[in-house]
Amino acid sequence: MNDLVRAAIIKNITKHQALGGAGLDEFDDGASLPLGDVEVVVSSDAHTIDPIFFPGGDIGMLSACGAINDLAMMGAKPVAMTDTIVVEEGFRIADLERIVKSMDRVAREVDAAIIHGDFKVMPKGNLDGIIISTTGIGLTKRGGIILDSGLKPGDAILVSGPLGDHGIAIASVRSGIAFKTNVRSDASPLWRLMETAMAAGKVTAAKDPTRGGFAMAINEMASRSRVSVWLDEDEVPIREEVKGACEMLGLDPLELTCEGRAVFGVRNEDAERVLEAVRSLPEGRGARIAGHVRAERPGYVILQTSSGGKRIVNPPLGEATPRIC
Repeated sequence: MNDLVRAAIIKNITKHQALGGAGLDEFDDGASLPLGDVEVVVSSDAHTIDPIFFPGGDIGMLSACGAINDLAMMGAKPVAMTDTIVVEEGFRIADLERIVKSMDRVAREVDAAIIHGDFKVMPKGNLDGIIISTTGIGLTKRGGIILDSGLKPGDAILVSGPLGDHGIAIASVRSGIAFKTNVRSDASPLWRLMETAMAAGKVTAAKDPTRGGFAMAINEMASRSRVSVWLDEDEVPIREEVKGACEMLGLDPLELTCEGRAVFGVRNEDAERVLEAVRSLPEGRGARIAGHVRAERPGYVILQTSSGGKRIVNPPLGEATPRIC
């Protein structure tokens, strides 16, 4: 997917940044516009999930979290968002209202306003239900944005909670699998968690592991930072229910989409303090220090397995579960 974006889209765009801020060349979750003492951070996302209502959320909640979390991972406080909603002719008004109320609830949770939008209707059969595109607008101090490329040798890698819940929640609905313990989507806004982490210590890089899951996120961070990441399998948080479901479905939990988790690079001397602060929040209760950053073998992610061996964690080649976000 990243190669396609670079080859077919970015190479055909002439100007990649504005006002000296972060832009397309950073290939991050958003871009920035330095204005006076502040930096305006902007992110865009689109959601086509199937089903649109799922255990733990819906497409409205997901689309709001997508915009807000991209801002949060760049260290920006979300202040506003816009949305474009495109529905298929005949889409139920009651479902539309439910979806918009979910978007509003998430925005209110981080004290952000939905300030603008667009609405379109497509002819029957030309669209599968609904698509929502959002743009988030956030603020941070000038020069204060956090980029994927910020990892430094010696940093600790912190994961904010169990991985793969969202992916398995969607896969279970599609596959009709019954679990002894209901696995629900982890979708949630991450600004409070990010703000808490930044107040507790130096966050050098951050990413929410959405499409491609943790495997994609941590590989992108390692590659862009030109470092290697060494993980301890026993410290990577994954629920037993998710592990079991992955075995049944032939999925790798490290590649499953999350919609309410964060992966942080944290200065090593601050790691325990940041971990304690993050764990004080409901959304960070399952946080773990999952690994560390080294200078050798830049671009590689290496997992120390439970059995004592090592394996390279590669970025996923495709999507294990399409239309999951």
